[in-house]
Amino acid sequence: MKADKIGFIGVGVMGEPMCRNLAAKSGRPVIAFDRDPAPLERLKAVGVEPAGSIPALARTCDIIFLALASGKHVETVCTDEEGLVVRARAGQIIVDLGTSPVDLTRSLAAKFREREARYADAPIARTRQAAEEGTLSIMVGADAETFAEIQPLLACCATDITHCGPVGSGQIVKILNNMVLAETVVALSEALVVARRAGLNGAILFETLMKGSADSFALRNHGMKAVLPNIFPERAFSTDYMRKDIGYALELATSVGAKLHGAELASRLLQDASKAGFADFYWPVVSRIVGA
Repeated sequence: MKADKIGFIGVGVMGEPMCRNLAAKSGRPVIAFDRDPAPLERLKAVGVEPAGSIPALARTCDIIFLALASGKHVETVCTDEEGLVVRARAGQIIVDLGTSPVDLTRSLAAKFREREARYADAPIARTRQAAEEGTLSIMVGADAETFAEIQPLLACCATDITHCGPVGSGQIVKILNNMVLAETVVALSEALVVARRAGLNGAILFETLMKGSADSFALRNHGMKAVLPNIFPERAFSTDYMRKDIGYALELATSVGAKLHGAELASRLLQDASKAGFADFYWPVVSRIVGA
C-alpha cells in the first residue's frame, strides 16, 4: 500500500517539527489535527493541511501518526466513539510516536487487527532540537511488512531507526531507555552535590568524568547543559512527563515480577521535584532536590 496522504495527530513540542519534516521531505501531502490552532497555522507554510476533526483525517489518510502526551491520550484518540478504531479500514496503519504502556500498545494493536488495520509503536528519543533537525532516534515495534512501509517516512524525522521486534517492542526499549536516563541523571546529581559540598568545582568533576568510565550521553547533555549550569526551561520534556515514563517502567517491571530499586528512587525524587513546584520544568531539575 502506498500512502498518498499522511495524517498527523498532535503537533506539540515534538510533533510540530516532526510533522514539518514529513511534509518537507516525504513528497506526500500531510494533514494534521490538534486542539491548538497555532501550530497548525505555522505548518501551513510547508503545505500541511489542517483537519477539521479526527474522523475527517481518518477518512482520507492511509497512514496516521500520533504524537500525543501520554498513553491515556492515545487510548482516547483510538477508542472514543469517534476514534480511530471504529473508523479503521483494511490496510490502514496507525503509528504511535509517543511513549505508551506496553499492555495498552498490544491491546490497541489487537483492536486495529480486528478491523484489518495495522498498529505500530515507534516512540522517539532525543531532544526538541533533534526533532527540528530530523535527527531523532526511533524505536519501532511492528511486523516486518509494516516496518518496511513506515521506515521511509520515519527517516524524514530520524537518523537512527531500530526495528526492535513485534508490536510493543519499541515501547519496551523506550521505557527502559528513559528509566536508565533518569537513574543516570540522579547519580550525576548526587555526585555533583557531594563534590560541591566537599569543595570541588562542579565543572571540574563533570569534565573529568567525561574522560573516564563514567562518561555518557546523559553526562554530556543533561549533566553539562542542564544540571551543571542549573538551566531547566519550560516547554521541554517536563518533570511530570518523565514521572509518567518511569511509572510505565515500574508497571512493566511489576508485570514480569521484577523489583527496580533504582527506578523507584528516581520516581520518588521526580515526584518530590513536582511537589516542589518544578512539574513543568525540564526534568533534570530533579537535581535541585537531590541531596536536600
